[in-house]
Amino acid sequence: MKLLLPALLFLLTSCTANPKGLYSEQTRPTAPDYAKSAYWAALPDRDDAADLLPTADLKDVQDDAPIDVFYLYPTLYSGQKGEDRWNAPVDDRNFLNKVDSMAIKNHATVFNGVGKVYAPYYRQAHLSSYGALEKEKTKASAEKAFELAYQDVKAAFLYFLENYNADRPFIIASHSQGTTHAKKLLREVVDGQKVQDRMIAAYLIGIEVKNDYFQNIPVCSTPEMTGCFCTWRTWKAGNTPKAYVPNNDIAVVNPLSWTTAGDLIPRSEHKGAVLYEYHEILPNLVDARAFDGYLYTTKPKFKGSIFFIRKNYHIADINLFWLDIRENARYRVSSYQNSIFGD
Repeated sequence: MKLLLPALLFLLTSCTANPKGLYSEQTRPTAPDYAKSAYWAALPDRDDAADLLPTADLKDVQDDAPIDVFYLYPTLYSGQKGEDRWNAPVDDRNFLNKVDSMAIKNHATVFNGVGKVYAPYYRQAHLSSYGALEKEKTKASAEKAFELAYQDVKAAFLYFLENYNADRPFIIASHSQGTTHAKKLLREVVDGQKVQDRMIAAYLIGIEVKNDYFQNIPVCSTPEMTGCFCTWRTWKAGNTPKAYVPNNDIAVVNPLSWTTAGDLIPRSEHKGAVLYEYHEILPNLVDARAFDGYLYTTKPKFKGSIFFIRKNYHIADINLFWLDIRENARYRVSSYQNSIFGD
């Protein structure tokens, strides 16, 4: 079976364990110390999974890139047999290896063609925490788990700004739970602050972000626009979520056109997806249309895609548009540089 993302393989095959009982201060995993490189999944001055490339014709430019990228990975923590944590440990090498081989390899590498990639390990909330938010008994525990994860993310970003970034332009990129924290981080630390002038763009993928979520950071409405955010949640065309409610207040940027227009963009405009094997780029694989708060695409066809039976393409939000995002990031960086330094 060839799956589009290793995260799916992990979630289907690993021995998972939900948190037992309510959130407890005593069960907190060890806090990360971002002054130590061991608590970073990706740093540009060392060899790590963010340096990988799916084909030899692409280039990793981190050595001399003019901008930085701060990346936050999606939910990969689902516990192991006997565990009862609400938050992921950042001193468990087995878990960190999953972060490296799944999210850093498949997501963070998108941006090594444009910037120096920084990605902190953080005590993310357990996979079941999203569902726990909907239950009265566990809501408070889930909220505390997400808050602990967010405090790590915020601490890492502030450390990044103070010790690594050196007032350089930057991109923020995230997926799923990473976006849950990234959008809050942007609103609290970047939106309307001096640092916002250096933000080229934010790719806030896989989690709902409303058009007016920020006061001073608009939705990206053109491919070259800077100081804005892109977001989408991918779903199979012809299907809708169970809790579907038409909502034009939710931002959706089509990663084939990089606009918010509702036009169907054909497969011929698709630059390329990267599959789990991570050894090739597949162009013209999907079409895409932004509509009522979601991005809809027809089922991708590739060797083994018969097994890709999901209607919710959340796990593939980035991999489906891997090269499209990579090239758009380069375009926005160029646009930002032109706006600062002129043509």
